[in-house]
Amino acid sequence: MSNAISDKKFLYNKTLILLFFIAAKFILQYLIIDPSYDLQRDEYLHLDQAQHLSAGFLSVPPVTSWIAFLINAFGNTFFWIKFFPALFGALTILVVWKITEELKGGIFAQALSATALLFSILPRINMLFQPNSLDILLWTVVYFCLIKYVNTNLDKWVLWLAVFIAVGILNKYNILFLMAGLFPAMLITKRRILFSNRIVYLSMLLALLLILPNLIWQMQHHFPVVYHMKELAKTQLVNIDRKDFIIQQVLFFISSLPVLIAGYLSFIFYKPCKKYGFILLSFIFTLLIFIYFKAKGYYAIGLYPVIIGFGSVYIEKLLSAGWKKNVLRPALVVSILVLFMIPFKAIYPVLSPQLIAQNAQLFKKYGLLKWEDGKDHTLPQDFADMLGWKELSEKVVNTYNALPDKNTVLIFCDNYGQAGAINYYAKGKIPKAVSFNADYIFWFPKEMTYKNLIHVKEAGDSIAEAEKHFFKSISVGGIIENIYAREYGTTIFVLVDADSSFTTFLHAKIEERIKSYSSY
Repeated sequence: MSNAISDKKFLYNKTLILLFFIAAKFILQYLIIDPSYDLQRDEYLHLDQAQHLSAGFLSVPPVTSWIAFLINAFGNTFFWIKFFPALFGALTILVVWKITEELKGGIFAQALSATALLFSILPRINMLFQPNSLDILLWTVVYFCLIKYVNTNLDKWVLWLAVFIAVGILNKYNILFLMAGLFPAMLITKRRILFSNRIVYLSMLLALLLILPNLIWQMQHHFPVVYHMKELAKTQLVNIDRKDFIIQQVLFFISSLPVLIAGYLSFIFYKPCKKYGFILLSFIFTLLIFIYFKAKGYYAIGLYPVIIGFGSVYIEKLLSAGWKKNVLRPALVVSILVLFMIPFKAIYPVLSPQLIAQNAQLFKKYGLLKWEDGKDHTLPQDFADMLGWKELSEKVVNTYNALPDKNTVLIFCDNYGQAGAINYYAKGKIPKAVSFNADYIFWFPKEMTYKNLIHVKEAGDSIAEAEKHFFKSISVGGIIENIYAREYGTTIFVLVDADSSFTTFLHAKIEERIKSYSSY
C-alpha cells in the first residue's frame, strides 16, 4: 500500500513539473514581444488563407490555413494568433519529455530536456504564426514514433509514423529532407529490417492517400512549388554562406551545448542508446543535404529536440551520484538559463526598434542584422517585418474614404505582406486588398469593372507607364514613415477615373501572372 501511495505521489510531482514547463513556455512566448511591434508579414498571408480554404497554396501547403481558420473562429486576436505556435512549442517539450521517458530517463533527464528546449532558439521560432513551429514538432514526433517502434515492435507506430509524415508534408515540404536523411540511415543499420515488414508499404499508401488532395492540387496548377523553390534559390538561398549555416547550428542551442554533445556521444558510448544509432546517422545525412543545397539555418532545427532528449538521459546517467549529482546537475541547469539570458535581448524583440538601433553592435555581433539579401540593416529582418503595417492600413483606409466613388475601387499591393496587413487591420472598412504576389493572384474579385485604383508600391517604385495612361489623374495618398520598418518608404498611389480598357488589361495581367507561377 505504501509503495502504491509513493508511486502516485511521484507521478503527481512529475506531472506538476511538466505542467510548470508547459505554463512557463506559454508565458515566455507572450513576454518576448515588445508592444511596439505588429504581426510579421507572413502571419498576415496565413491569416488570409483562412478565407480561401483549399487543398494547396502557392506559398505553403494547406495545414496552416486550417489553423488560421480556427484562429479566425476564435476571434482573430493577437492572443490566438500567438497561441498556436506557442502550443506547438509546448507540445515539442512534451514529446521530448516522453522520449526521455521511453529511454528510461528519470525526472532530472526530463526536466533537463525541458529546460534546454525552453531556453533555446525555439521561443524565437514559436513567436510567429508560420509553419515552422509545427514542422519542428512533427520532426520530433517522427523520431518518437521510430523509438517506440524499436522498443515495442508494434505495427501501430509505423502507421502513426505515416500519419505524422503526411501531416508534416501538408504543413511544410521541409520534412521531406528529414525523410531523405532517415531512409539511408536506416538502410545501412540493422533497422533496415523494418523494410521487410509489409506494414511499411501499407503505411506509405496511407501517407500517399492523406497527401493526395495536395498532390492533385499541385498537378492541376502545374506544380507551382517548383517555381517557388526556384525563386527561393534565386533570390534568397543564393545569398546564404554554408559557413554561416554551420555556425547557426551551434548558436541555435548554444545555452545547452553540453546536452547536445552528450546526445551525440550517447549513441556511441551509452549502451542503451546504441540501438538508436540510425537517429544520429539521419541527423548527419540531413545536415549534409541542407549544407549541399545551401539551406537556411532554421530549416534544420527539427533535428535537435530528439538529440537533446538523448543527451539529457546520458547526462543523468553520468551525473548519477555524489557531488556530481548534488553540484553538477543544478549547475548545468543554471548555466543553461544564464547562457540563454546573455543574448536574450538580441535574439528576441523585447527591445523597441529605437533601442535596437542604439545598440546595433550587439545585434551585429550575433549576425542578426543580415537579411536575406545578404546585407546588414538597422534591425533584424523579422523585427523589421513586424513594423509599419498598422500605419499602412490606416493610410490606405484614409485614402479610400477620400475617394468620391467607392464602388469601383481596387486596392492593389506590390507584395503579400501589404495586402495581408491591410485585410487584417482594415477588415470591413474597405474592399479586400489583392496582389500579384503569392496566393493573392487567385483572389481577385471576379466580374467587376474598376474605375479607381489604390496602388501600394514598394519604396522607390513608381507607377508603370503601361498603367498610367488608363487613368485621368494620379496622386500620392500617403507614404510609410516608420524608418525601422522594412516597408519604410512604401507609397500609396491613387489613380482615378480609368477608362473601360483598364479592367481588360488587368485580367490579362492576372492570367499572365498565374501562368508564370505555374511554369516549371
